Amino acid sequence: MTTIEYLAQSAVPLLFVVVPAIGAFVRTLHSPSRQAALETWQRWWAIGALGCSSLWMTLAFLGAPDVMSTAIGFTRTPFEFEIAFANLGLAIMGFRAASASARERITIGLGAGMFLWGAAAGHLYQWFANGDHAPGNTGGVVITDLLIPAVLIILARRAQRLSTAEPATPALV
Repeated sequence: MTTIEYLAQSAVPLLFVVVPAIGAFVRTLHSPSRQAALETWQRWWAIGALGCSSLWMTLAFLGAPDVMSTAIGFTRTPFEFEIAFANLGLAIMGFRAASASARERITIGLGAGMFLWGAAAGHLYQWFANGDHAPGNTGGVVITDLLIPAVLIILARRAQRLSTAEPATPALV
């Protein structure tokens, strides 16, 4: 594998954080308020970063397990079937987070974090302990595993703080 091919394969997971970030940025350029902008960012991140990336991983592990084994530097095991359905759970949580409250989004971010941060630790362990430098084990996947739940939690926490800091708009009678 050439360096360019390796970098390209390693960078694919980053699309699932770059595209939602660009989409949210463009969508909020003329946002009417900070709360509206923050809500837009949370929805783009929940659907694009967590939901779509997890659905992609589900389909990849179910549809092309041999390719995924090669990408992560392992031989094919039944564990990949389990990873597919764990990712399906994350996808459902990501899509649910699009219309959730800030408190629910924090919980969803923490739930996703338990899986993804554990996966990141596993990737790093395999990288340093066993020299696994496969493109699906290092690079973009480690970054997204760390960022996706962290950003979801941070955005939800900011929304929580903003909703308590800004005075409620009085109802028009």
